[in-house]
Amino acid sequence: AFFFFFRFERNMDISDIDSKFDQAVIDSKNLAERPDDKTMLQIYALYKQATSGDVEGDRPGMFDFVAAAKYDAWEKQQGKSAEQAKTDYVALIEKLKG
Repeated sequence: AFFFFFRFERNMDISDIDSKFDQAVIDSKNLAERPDDKTMLQIYALYKQATSGDVEGDRPGMFDFVAAAKYDAWEKQQGKSAEQAKTDYVALIEKLKG
């Protein structure tokens, strides 16, 4: 019975971070000010890590600066769990909201 209770509590925590993440995604589109480019890349990378996992494929060519920057930012999140990426994303958006 204890094991079941522990699993149930753990699942509640996961659904809680999922709902907070979903709200943070909405909030990220309604920030009072547009974040600087470095922060925008961090938002992108955490979102991709949370929703798609580790970066895959080849790094874009050096003439596609935006795609290469996005790839590099996402690659820095490699190995981070979806749950941790969601938690970090929520914290970043909350910080930006002030």
